Amino acid sequence: MRHPAQAVVVGFAAAIAAGTGLLMLPLATSGPGRAGAMEALFTATSAVCVTGLAVVDTPTYWSGFGHVVILVLIQLGGLGIMTFASLLGVLISRRMGLRARLTAATETKTLGLGDVRAVVVGVVKASLVLEAATALVLTLRFGFGYDTSWPRAIWLGVFHAVSAFNNAGFALYSDSLMGFVSDPWICLPVAFAVIAGGLGFPVLFELRRRWHLPRAWSLHTKIVMWATGIFLVGGSAFITAVEWSNPATLGPLDTPDKLLAGFFQGVMPRTAGFNSVDVGEMNPTSWLGMDVLMFVGGASAGTAGGIKVTTFAVLFFVLYAEVRGEVSVNIFHRRLHGDIQRQALALVLLSVAAVVSTTMIFMMFTEHSLDRSLFEVVSAFATVGLSTGITADLPTSEQVLLTLLMFIGRLGPITVASALALRSRVRLYDLPEERPVIG
Repeated sequence: MRHPAQAVVVGFAAAIAAGTGLLMLPLATSGPGRAGAMEALFTATSAVCVTGLAVVDTPTYWSGFGHVVILVLIQLGGLGIMTFASLLGVLISRRMGLRARLTAATETKTLGLGDVRAVVVGVVKASLVLEAATALVLTLRFGFGYDTSWPRAIWLGVFHAVSAFNNAGFALYSDSLMGFVSDPWICLPVAFAVIAGGLGFPVLFELRRRWHLPRAWSLHTKIVMWATGIFLVGGSAFITAVEWSNPATLGPLDTPDKLLAGFFQGVMPRTAGFNSVDVGEMNPTSWLGMDVLMFVGGASAGTAGGIKVTTFAVLFFVLYAEVRGEVSVNIFHRRLHGDIQRQALALVLLSVAAVVSTTMIFMMFTEHSLDRSLFEVVSAFATVGLSTGITADLPTSEQVLLTLLMFIGRLGPITVASALALRSRVRLYDLPEERPVIG
């Protein structure tokens, strides 16, 4: 394979194939018989691509063995994405000139220029430590707060911790986490694990070393932290305000519980598929706002999906510079290279094309409304897993389409970004310049 992205695509496809085979075993289902090919394939893809969408009820349809298979697939998918994206940073740095490589190494202080082993070990350690901490809190809460047997409490804590940190959104309750809408000891650890997984390994590594020196953070970390904070606060405030009086969601709750539920639902589009209120009963305005949050997603080299907050920030500052009439694009006293701007634009346009074309197919071959169809498509592409409740009722052809969209949404942006970043083509001449009319 000439390109490293090919290896990760083949690896993820192999993991999905193996997971599909395991889930089709009679041992994987709780009832008689075995799962169908579509149910097994969709679930395996959703788990490996850490999405959370499901065509069957995860807690009741799958057996304990099936739940273990799903958990392993989630962990492999999350670790695989973080490891590959982090190693990609090392590989890209090697393609730079010597001066640029030394500047990048001094600036980021996160990834060495060839320390592959340190990257892999760092990803695994960060994942296991954060998952273990979340699992401990959840286990204690399930055990002491809900009179759950300790073996069951441990299993619930571990499963939901792994699912949360990897932004998967799989839950062992049929209503996700709606039964814990007023419990901060369940909702907050899950939300914080989702946020941590969505920050990405380079940011987590740098925060561990230099959390007390924000001025010395790399440009990537500054963008991620600022954008994540803005989207979390803005998203939570938006959903809380829109759903405040909705009798089917936040309306019956008292004020502290409304704030907790609003914050939780503002975090989940970052991109994890847990929900503490009924998403299908939310206001269509909330769906549209969540579409935006899901499409943007989290940070690069993390477990979140979407086009990534760094991509969004780059295009925002490109627009800001153009409005101000500035020649160059500057972010936090650093000038962006033109290649980064073109890569961000290409990634966004390809993502928009995938979402729009799939939504049009949904509108042509199903009877669901535009807002529900768009929500489901964006949730699949951004590997979120939130649903308005129509996924299980879709025809097989549309479920296959969502399966492909989850795979493309999980690996497509990384593949495209790496292909653009690692492309090496030197043009020995420039064509005559001319300006078309814009607007």
